[in-house]
Amino acid sequence: MNRIILLFLLSGLCSLNAQKILPEVERAKVVDDMLQQRMDSLLPGLMDREGIDMWILISREYNEDPVLKTFLPATWLNARRRTILLFYRDKAADRLDKLAVARYNIGKDIISAWDKEKQPDQWERLMELIRERNPQKIGLNFSTDHNIADGLDKTDYDLFMSSLPQEYKSRVVSAENLALGWIETRTDREMTLYTHLVRITHEIIAEAFSDAVIMPGLTTTTEVEWWMRQKVTDMGLNTWFHPTVDIQRTSKELQGHLYAFSDRPENQTILPGDLLHCDFGITYLRLNTDCQQLAYVLKPGETDAPDFLKQALKDGNRVQDFLTENMQQGLSGNEILKRSLTDARAAGLKPAIYTHPLGSYGHSAGTTIGMWDAQGGVNTADGTAYGLHRRTVYAIELNTTVNIPEWDRDIRVMLEEAGYFGPEGFRYVNGRQTKLHLLSGQ
Repeated sequence: MNRIILLFLLSGLCSLNAQKILPEVERAKVVDDMLQQRMDSLLPGLMDREGIDMWILISREYNEDPVLKTFLPATWLNARRRTILLFYRDKAADRLDKLAVARYNIGKDIISAWDKEKQPDQWERLMELIRERNPQKIGLNFSTDHNIADGLDKTDYDLFMSSLPQEYKSRVVSAENLALGWIETRTDREMTLYTHLVRITHEIIAEAFSDAVIMPGLTTTTEVEWWMRQKVTDMGLNTWFHPTVDIQRTSKELQGHLYAFSDRPENQTILPGDLLHCDFGITYLRLNTDCQQLAYVLKPGETDAPDFLKQALKDGNRVQDFLTENMQQGLSGNEILKRSLTDARAAGLKPAIYTHPLGSYGHSAGTTIGMWDAQGGVNTADGTAYGLHRRTVYAIELNTTVNIPEWDRDIRVMLEEAGYFGPEGFRYVNGRQTKLHLLSGQ
């Protein structure tokens, strides 16, 4: 029998994952309810914050603006033909118009404002709606620094600007910060669900890094990766990237960061004494997780991981603490990065921090706190960086290099956990790893 098939059969007998996964019809109800709540409770305030009273999103089918996709109801998997959304905020009247320049409503809340029999030209109908409301700032999704906020393609931009009356052209602005705010901000209900998502993620990792899945001397890293991928599929969920599992052991030199992306060997057989690392995330209810954890394979006679590996994990936790303690509202990602690296280095650690926003997308939009190849900060077109806002989620992703005399080498403690920066400060969405997963090695 194929080894990986045997692993699936064995793991199915003792699954650790007991989380309830909603059927598709129930998921759709949740997604649509959350979308309605977000439009009603978040969008008006975000438009007021950025001073944009009209936000126009334009996409064609299968070439969707990533922001527009988040406004589609659960039964819309893509835009249809050319989809145009218009949000108009009348702050004085405390009103938000949610219109579709399309022949049909988009869900229950974005109402069709185009009758093709009365006005055959879709662009001209959009211009009529603009003239009727006379906005002072028209936000479009173009951005130099944030790809998710740069979803308006050149064709639609050119057609829009050529149709727009001359007196409104000077009122067109980038909706970059509005788009970022919409993508990054989470409601209380979403955060309740986020705990559920991260718990599922943690439980899958715990099962993958257990004797139910791994047989040292037989199981390979690639088999564990595909087990994780298949587990997610069997649960009716999706992964937003292929899982990775890698090994650090006494006989291997420390690899560079590119090792995880392009040079990582496949089918490494897992052995007693190995330090295992995984990178894994799921997609569910239009939210995403991203997690990296560590496991140790006990050698014969061992009942616990060596103290030097437990201390190395504590060092990784200390870097996490330096980062999260420096997360303050309004600070740029570059400033948070600089302060956190300075504090960690002063404590004798060798950190690298590359924390990214997490939410509607895995590598989402918002405050970027370093990249693995930009530890001096992230360059932006205008010399600034988007500041930290509350009610936002981040993959607290980082590592610290630790010298292990017992192995005569350095290792890298790579960690990643979902964290929430909310009204009361920072917290982990569902805790963080402070103890190594242990495998019996038998």
